[in-house]
Amino acid sequence: MALYKRIRDLREDSDKTQTEVAEFLGTTAQYYGKYEKGERELPFMRAIQLAEYYGVSLDYLAGHQKHRDEQSLSEDEQNLLHSWHCLSERDKGKVEYLIAELLEAQAQRKEAKSP
Repeated sequence: MALYKRIRDLREDSDKTQTEVAEFLGTTAQYYGKYEKGERELPFMRAIQLAEYYGVSLDYLAGHQKHRDEQSLSEDEQNLLHSWHCLSERDKGKVEYLIAELLEAQAQRKEAKSP
Protein backbone atom coordinates (compact mmCIF):
# COMPACT_ATOMS: atom_id res chain seq x y z
CA MET A 1 0.00 0.00 0.00
CA ALA A 2 2.88 2.36 -0.73
CA LEU A 3 0.61 4.44 -2.97
CA TYR A 4 -1.47 5.72 -0.08
CA LYS A 5 1.55 6.65 2.02
CA ARG A 6 3.18 8.29 -0.98
CA ILE A 7 0.24 10.54 -1.81
CA ARG A 8 -0.02 11.63 1.82
CA ASP A 9 3.75 12.26 2.04
CA LEU A 10 3.74 14.19 -1.24
CA ARG A 11 0.86 16.33 -0.05
CA GLU A 12 2.49 17.05 3.31
CA ASP A 13 5.88 17.73 1.72
CA SER A 14 4.18 20.24 -0.58
CA ASP A 15 2.48 21.91 2.40
CA LYS A 16 -0.92 21.25 0.85
CA THR A 17 -4.13 20.44 2.66
CA GLN A 18 -6.42 17.60 1.71
CA THR A 19 -8.94 20.25 0.67
CA GLU A 20 -6.48 21.86 -1.77
CA VAL A 21 -5.60 18.54 -3.40
CA ALA A 22 -9.24 17.48 -3.46
CA GLU A 23 -10.19 20.73 -5.23
CA PHE A 24 -7.48 20.07 -7.82
CA LEU A 25 -8.90 16.59 -8.39
CA GLY A 26 -12.49 17.85 -8.44
CA THR A 27 -13.62 15.91 -5.38
CA THR A 28 -14.20 16.54 -1.68
CA ALA A 29 -11.58 16.51 1.05
CA GLN A 30 -13.47 13.70 2.77
CA TYR A 31 -13.39 11.56 -0.37
CA TYR A 32 -9.73 12.37 -1.05
CA GLY A 33 -8.88 11.47 2.56
CA LYS A 34 -10.16 7.96 1.85
CA TYR A 35 -7.51 7.63 -0.87
CA GLU A 36 -4.79 8.57 1.62
CA LYS A 37 -6.10 6.06 4.16
CA GLY A 38 -6.40 3.31 1.57
CA GLU A 39 -10.15 3.08 2.14
CA ARG A 40 -10.87 3.84 -1.52
CA GLU A 41 -9.05 2.69 -4.63
CA LEU A 42 -7.35 5.60 -6.40
CA PRO A 43 -8.57 5.62 -10.01
CA PHE A 44 -5.82 5.50 -12.61
CA MET A 45 -6.77 8.88 -14.08
CA ARG A 46 -6.54 10.48 -10.64
CA ALA A 47 -3.15 8.84 -10.12
CA ILE A 48 -2.00 10.44 -13.38
CA GLN A 49 -3.35 13.81 -12.22
CA LEU A 50 -1.53 13.52 -8.89
CA ALA A 51 1.73 12.46 -10.54
CA GLU A 52 1.57 15.51 -12.79
CA TYR A 53 0.53 17.77 -9.90
CA TYR A 54 3.54 16.76 -7.81
CA GLY A 55 5.95 16.33 -10.72
CA VAL A 56 6.67 12.66 -10.05
CA SER A 57 6.35 9.51 -12.11
CA LEU A 58 3.58 6.95 -11.74
CA ASP A 59 6.30 4.46 -10.75
CA TYR A 60 7.28 6.72 -7.86
CA LEU A 61 3.64 7.21 -6.88
CA ALA A 62 3.16 3.44 -6.84
CA GLY A 63 6.28 2.94 -4.72
CA HIS A 64 8.38 1.32 -7.45
CA GLN A 65 11.16 3.90 -7.47
CA LYS A 66 12.62 6.54 -5.23
CA HIS A 67 11.86 10.19 -5.70
CA ARG A 68 14.34 11.80 -8.08
CA ASP A 69 15.74 13.88 -5.20
CA GLU A 70 16.35 10.75 -3.12
CA GLN A 71 18.20 8.82 -5.83
CA SER A 72 21.53 10.53 -5.22
CA LEU A 73 21.33 10.58 -1.42
CA SER A 74 23.40 8.30 0.78
CA GLU A 75 21.60 5.96 3.17
CA ASP A 76 22.40 8.29 6.09
CA GLU A 77 20.97 11.25 4.17
CA GLN A 78 17.84 9.29 3.28
CA ASN A 79 17.38 8.32 6.95
CA LEU A 80 17.81 11.95 7.97
CA LEU A 81 15.27 13.04 5.37
CA HIS A 82 12.82 10.41 6.58
CA SER A 83 13.27 11.64 10.17
CA TRP A 84 12.66 15.20 8.99
CA HIS A 85 9.36 14.20 7.41
CA CYS A 86 8.25 12.64 10.72
CA LEU A 87 8.66 15.94 12.61
CA SER A 88 5.89 18.41 13.32
CA GLU A 89 6.14 21.82 11.68
CA ARG A 90 7.07 23.32 15.05
CA ASP A 91 9.90 20.83 15.53
CA LYS A 92 11.09 21.38 11.96
CA GLY A 93 11.42 25.06 12.86
CA LYS A 94 13.52 24.15 15.89
CA VAL A 95 15.79 21.97 13.75
CA GLU A 96 16.18 24.74 11.15
CA TYR A 97 17.14 27.18 13.90
CA LEU A 98 19.66 24.72 15.35
CA ILE A 99 21.20 24.10 11.92
CA ALA A 100 21.55 27.84 11.33
CA GLU A 101 23.27 28.20 14.72
CA LEU A 102 25.65 25.31 13.97
CA LEU A 103 26.51 26.70 10.54
CA GLU A 104 27.21 30.11 12.03
CA ALA A 105 29.46 28.62 14.73
CA GLN A 106 31.27 26.57 12.08
CA ALA A 107 31.84 29.65 9.94
CA GLN A 108 33.19 31.54 12.95
CA ARG A 109 35.62 28.70 13.77
CA LYS A 110 36.77 28.61 10.16
CA GLU A 111 37.21 32.39 10.15
CA ALA A 112 39.23 32.24 13.39
CA LYS A 113 41.61 29.68 11.84
CA SER A 114 42.23 31.78 8.74
CA PRO A 115 45.34 34.03 8.86
